[in-house]
Amino acid sequence: MMSRAADRLKVVLNHLDGSHGNVRASFTSAQSVSHHHPQSFRYTLDTDILTPEQRLSYEENGFILIRNLVSAEDIEKFRKAFEQICKREVKVPGLVVMKDVSIAKSEFVEGEKAVTKLQDFQEVPGLFRYCTLPQILKYVECFTGPNIMAMHTMLINKPPDTGKRTSRHPMHQDLHYFAFRPADHIVCAWTAMEKVHRQNGCLVVLPGSHKGSLQEHDYPEWEGGINKMYHGVRNYDPNHSRVHLEMEKGDTVFFHPLLIHGSGMNQTEGFRKAISCHYASADCYYIDVKGTTQENISDEVKDLAFRKYGVDSLSFQDTWALRGRLVRGERTSL
Repeated sequence: MMSRAADRLKVVLNHLDGSHGNVRASFTSAQSVSHHHPQSFRYTLDTDILTPEQRLSYEENGFILIRNLVSAEDIEKFRKAFEQICKREVKVPGLVVMKDVSIAKSEFVEGEKAVTKLQDFQEVPGLFRYCTLPQILKYVECFTGPNIMAMHTMLINKPPDTGKRTSRHPMHQDLHYFAFRPADHIVCAWTAMEKVHRQNGCLVVLPGSHKGSLQEHDYPEWEGGINKMYHGVRNYDPNHSRVHLEMEKGDTVFFHPLLIHGSGMNQTEGFRKAISCHYASADCYYIDVKGTTQENISDEVKDLAFRKYGVDSLSFQDTWALRGRLVRGERTSL
């Protein structure tokens, strides 16, 4: 017997094959993206969680936005854990604390205003709890299957731009940073910790770009400088349609690792916060990136590991194996 979701999906597909043309689904309060009947469902799995419209949206555009998914109470706990780290009240092994290149040596010497990003917070219980939230994982399973690894964690504290435009994040594909595959079994969950809009540098995505291949990345040649490891796609079509993801606190976007995306300058006086995790199926496998377009980021990561820990024997794959944490099911491969 087909599930209710399957029944709804059948209705939608029949509709698409008929004379009505297309279905439109809103992603932000101001924009919508058209859907067309995909040849097959490549990017999503059969579950009872995604509606037919959501499934078609992800297939066609590479992302879906779920409103009000994370509670204000949880977000406040994440904010307090972030503040503790900024005040150096706790020391966390493996945590990477990043500062904007234009304010690292400015008046913001200590505290929350000096920190623009935390990476690899898997050893911070107060933050890693985000990666285990049931309401997040139920959607993640639609892309990864039941065996789920949390592979990469970030809390972004986008600073007010100093005038050098360094608060921008270049357009990029997250898969550039990953030494594991297949890409279709990897997904990012990105949650706004406050209202995110164009003025404070919301995410900008190129719908449908997830259907392409991994592009060559490198540091863009920006006059004001560029933050460490902020690689960007060397060549992409500037005329490609784009969506600015304006979000309220607790809204969460799920997107494919090949989706080209970035963010603009923060033109407000506040720090724009978001928390995210990249998940992968535990059935994924590691790859050797030597001789590929990813060799530059691999060398950079291994150099960072050597300077931070004095270890020169770690491979790019090792750095990911050390960070990954099982959050559901069995750790079968990664």
